[in-house]
Amino acid sequence: MSETLELVRETPLLQLSMQQAINRALGEILEHDDRALIFGEDVGVLGGVFRVTDGLQQRFGANRVFDTPLAESGILGTAIGLAMAGFHPIPEVQFDGFAYPAVNQIITQLARMNYRSRGRLPMPVTLRVPSFGGIRAPEHHGESLESLFAHVPGLKVVSPSNPQQAYHLLKHAASMPDPVIFMEPKARYWNKAAVDLADDQDSISLEGSVIARPGKHATLVAWGAMVSRCLQVAELAAEDGIELEVLDLRWLKPIDEAGLAASVSRTRRAIVVHEGPHTAGLGAEVAALVSQSCFDTLRAPVERVTGFDVPYPSGDLEDEYIPNIDRILFGVQRVLEYRRG
Repeated sequence: MSETLELVRETPLLQLSMQQAINRALGEILEHDDRALIFGEDVGVLGGVFRVTDGLQQRFGANRVFDTPLAESGILGTAIGLAMAGFHPIPEVQFDGFAYPAVNQIITQLARMNYRSRGRLPMPVTLRVPSFGGIRAPEHHGESLESLFAHVPGLKVVSPSNPQQAYHLLKHAASMPDPVIFMEPKARYWNKAAVDLADDQDSISLEGSVIARPGKHATLVAWGAMVSRCLQVAELAAEDGIELEVLDLRWLKPIDEAGLAASVSRTRRAIVVHEGPHTAGLGAEVAALVSQSCFDTLRAPVERVTGFDVPYPSGDLEDEYIPNIDRILFGVQRVLEYRRG
């Protein structure tokens, strides 16, 4: 054959659930970083309550993947001490609602140690937190703590919305010298999607927000499990000729101000969707950034569709609390029908 044969690299593409994608990422982190350690309640022998760490102790030994007492402040204190000693801890808080006992450690030590030591004591800690609701769990087993963590200087906060993001963002977070709160939407643990395992994604592509669905009439801004719900809303709205853009924020600290402004500047309307309470939720910060950057182009006030100003309820009331398709569609309707004066 005279023509030149072009060699095409086969892309390692697998159908994985988010749980499987995180498990695979953790295994690769442990394999390539001898200083990485995984620990938390039931993460070793059991493999985690959601089986996210299943098989890792068998592969890497109980010195690198180990169970801890039921003491979240102790888990974070241990992670901080290990980071000071040169390790790369990846602790897990079993449920987001159990993170509250560790908040003192997170805010007063984890977030401040690098700053306080003028860079001599970096904190390469990746705290995995199964987050948000949607699994009908008992009280304290579902929370939406992103605004609490995002408010704290010194912390980075990220929440993947699909298996592809979970795999690459976790590996990226674990490579950072800063503490990262990795909020895993537990309602999405078992949803499968194609994951490209190619390790050639540069760090820039893993920073900031991404457009999950392009549109032109309004922007739905969401993160975690609410991205999937907003995609459902956009699909329904398209049946009526309304093209909604879905912006997956991903990084909740720092927020991608440029990406947010670019999307809303195109659509001129924004609806922020999240599970946390309405008052002082992260949607308020997003709305402020949009108003600041897009004031001259906005055709309606920024709408927020959120949880309510009550404690996050147990499973029997979750459906009333978490933004559903109808509530989001009503938010879309309000911004599309808004008329000045």
